[in-house]
Amino acid sequence: MIYSSYDNPGLVKVLSFLKSHNTEYLSGQDLSDVLKISRVAVWKHIKKIRELGYKIESKQKLGYRLESNTDMLLPWEITSGLKTKIFGKRVYYFDSIDSTQNHAMKIASDDASNGTVIIAEKQTSGKGRLGRKWISPKGGIWLSIILHPKFDISVITLFPIASALALSNAIEKTLGIKSELKWPNDITIKGKKVAGMLVDASIESNKIENLILGVGINFNVDIKQIEKSLKYTPNFYGVVSLSEQNKTVKSILLVQSFLMELEQMYDLLNIGDTKKIIRDWTRKSSTIGQNIELSTEDGKIRGKAIKIDDDGALVISENKKNIRITSGDITHISKGRK
Repeated sequence: MIYSSYDNPGLVKVLSFLKSHNTEYLSGQDLSDVLKISRVAVWKHIKKIRELGYKIESKQKLGYRLESNTDMLLPWEITSGLKTKIFGKRVYYFDSIDSTQNHAMKIASDDASNGTVIIAEKQTSGKGRLGRKWISPKGGIWLSIILHPKFDISVITLFPIASALALSNAIEKTLGIKSELKWPNDITIKGKKVAGMLVDASIESNKIENLILGVGINFNVDIKQIEKSLKYTPNFYGVVSLSEQNKTVKSILLVQSFLMELEQMYDLLNIGDTKKIIRDWTRKSSTIGQNIELSTEDGKIRGKAIKIDDDGALVISENKKNIRITSGDITHISKGRK
C-alpha cells in the first residue's frame, strides 16, 4: 500500500469535509452535492477511509460522522497544519518497504524532491550506520528526508549532529520527555537508545548534490522483540520505546514537530551559524566530559571526550594529546560527572 501527499484528492476531500463537520452527521447526498462526486464515489471513499484506521459512525437516515482519526502516518495527516517552508511538503507513505533510504536514493536527483519525506509503517531491510541492519517493526517511526542543501561540503559532518538535536528538541516539546545525545547521532533516554540516524550524501565536484537523512524512532515498538535481535551484536547498549514514557501523544505530532525543528537547524547550517547548534548539542550531550572507549577502524581509543569541533568531530584527550575523531562507536561511557 502506497500513498503520497498529492494522490487521492477525492478521498482527502471527503475526509477533510468530515473533519470540519465532525459534530454533525453528513448524508451521502450532502457529500455528493458539496464535493461534486457521485454517491458511489462517496461510499468508496468512506470505505477506504475506514480501512485506513479512521473511525466513522454511520446512522440510517442521518449519514456519516467522523469519530476519531487514524494513528497511521499518512501523507495528508503529516502535511495538514505543517508550518514548514520546505520539509514535508511532499510525502510518500508505505505500509511496508525494504528501506525508506533506498527509495529516497532513487528519487533524490529530482529537483522537486527537496524536502520530500518517505515514511514507512515497517521496513524489511532497514539501514543503520556503517552498513548495519536497523530493526524496523510496526509501531516505530521510520523515515527518510531528501535535501538539496546550500551549505558548504565542510559542514556535512555537522548535519547528523544538528538532526539529532532537532529530534531531541521535538521529543521534549511534544512528549515532555528529556533525552540525551550520544555522539555521533544517537538519542537516548536513561542511557538506552530511543532513536538514531544516518546520512547518505551524493557529492560531485566538491559540491553536495543531495543529502538523505534516515531516521529511526522507537515510538511504540515491542522492546523485547528488538532486544532479542540485537542483544548479542557489538556495541548494543539497550533500547527504549517512547510509548513507555508517554502513552497519550500521537506519533503524527512528533513527526510534524521534528520536521519543524529540523528545518530550523537546516536554516542555521545554510547561513553558517553553527555555534548555536554545537552549544545546544553539547548541553544535551551524554558524551562530552566523560571518560570513554571509542572503537574506530584503526582500533580502540580511550580518553576523555572534551568537545565537538565546528565540523562535528569528537575531540578526545588521550595521554595529554587531543585527538579528533570523525567516525566510530562509543562502547563505554563512564558514570563520572560531566
